[in-house]
Amino acid sequence: MGQFWNYFSVAMTMAFLVALLKVYSRFQPNREFNWVRFVARVGVFAAISTILYVVPIFQISLPFVPSFMNLHFDEVPAMIAGYAYGPIVGEAVLLVKTFIKLPMTSTMCVGEIADFIFSSFYVLPAAWIYKKMRNMKGVFIGFGFSTVVQILVAMSLNVYWILPFYMNVMGFPANELLQLCQKAVPFITDLGWSYAFFGVMPLNIIKDISVFFITFLVYRTIRKALHWEKAASK
Repeated sequence: MGQFWNYFSVAMTMAFLVALLKVYSRFQPNREFNWVRFVARVGVFAAISTILYVVPIFQISLPFVPSFMNLHFDEVPAMIAGYAYGPIVGEAVLLVKTFIKLPMTSTMCVGEIADFIFSSFYVLPAAWIYKKMRNMKGVFIGFGFSTVVQILVAMSLNVYWILPFYMNVMGFPANELLQLCQKAVPFITDLGWSYAFFGVMPLNIIKDISVFFITFLVYRTIRKALHWEKAASK
């Protein structure tokens, strides 16, 4: 089964990369599209994102959220790539990172797919808005909009898909899951919107703000290096 997931991850990664390459090339009508450069950019940032996503030392447990929820910063490389090279490159980074993680899943891929959806609703809007407004106003509008959208999506999917899947398909007892949540957050009274407001929302607010500030500081530091080919051509 493990070997199957390895082959599946490689095949799906290649398929989605090819699809993204086609889409990306269509949005570059005024200049020759460089496939090698696209793959290199995605590969570098996806490798960093995967390390931040997979290696336990980079996952932070917070005392005021349920123990099965961790804070991780794998969105930072995707956000930097999205700011530097456009939203499609940022999305490709998320895709590659997700498919690399699938063979190591302990949630029948639901956790990885959910993380990909949450990250997409955070990275894509922010990168797209910054592409249209390449100034500080665009940065903060993109951050504010993507944060609100991502948190709403995360809360809704947790209530209507993720928790029901864990309980109904993976067989987690609802009472034990609720007790685990209440151990960290006594305000959680049920596994519905109470869990979403007092468990999911605080974690995502902290994560989104942290990712934004780290991305902002790192991108401002290295943005000239990321666009070295433009500087060299002048």
